[in-house]
Amino acid sequence: MEYKPMPYPIIDSHCHLDFPKFNPDREEAIQRARKAGVVGMVNSGISLKGNRISLELAEKNEDIHAALGLSPDIGREGSDKDINAILAQIEANAGKAVAIGEAGLDFQDCKTDEERRRQTASFKKVIELAKNLEKPLVVHARMAEAEVLELARDVDTVIYHCYSGSVETMKEIVDAGYYISLATLVCFSEHHQTLAAEVPPENLLLETDSPFLSPRRGRNEPAFIVDSIPVVAKYKEMEPAEIAKFTTENARRVFKI
Repeated sequence: MEYKPMPYPIIDSHCHLDFPKFNPDREEAIQRARKAGVVGMVNSGISLKGNRISLELAEKNEDIHAALGLSPDIGREGSDKDINAILAQIEANAGKAVAIGEAGLDFQDCKTDEERRRQTASFKKVIELAKNLEKPLVVHARMAEAEVLELARDVDTVIYHCYSGSVETMKEIVDAGYYISLATLVCFSEHHQTLAAEVPPENLLLETDSPFLSPRRGRNEPAFIVDSIPVVAKYKEMEPAEIAKFTTENARRVFKI
């Protein structure tokens, strides 16, 4: 497979290099990203083990930055002991992290009011951590974009990872001064292309969410972030270099990297 380097740097604002799908070739995937022009990768942990590996990756690689999170699935299904262990881990290691998250609400998978209640209670604890630690909050919001906005309004910096909600709610998020991160879904999803056209450049981040949502066959990886740039540029009627510049500057400002 060919990896053509881009003529400008780009940051993958959300990936999961800690996931088992990268076990066979993690180092090679990181090298491919660098060759493609990726100058930074924000690796988002979502579990006790994932957060630990994210910290290890960040320690070994200057261009990988750890975000420490608690997945909505664990928030919904995890025991109080498991959830409290992750919260303690996040708090203890926050100084080594560029953000808290991902964490949030996923109402697609919640089947009962009790599951929603548990998931929301866990998310509120993560929000409090982000506020107390004065860290950006990376949110997962699926079929719950407006609910997440109401809960997180007191946080200084919020990044909606892999935003897939409505244009109307996106405008509310942007009006609150928060950020919209578009995944490589934008390469093949009309809805995400509409979002790309509407989001202000100063509120835009780009991500792969790898190993998911590949714009190519098979597993996604940080190198494929380059596929998003010309697509977003087309729908924003801007030059690809401008999109790369805006989103890279935004990521550097948001995550202080």
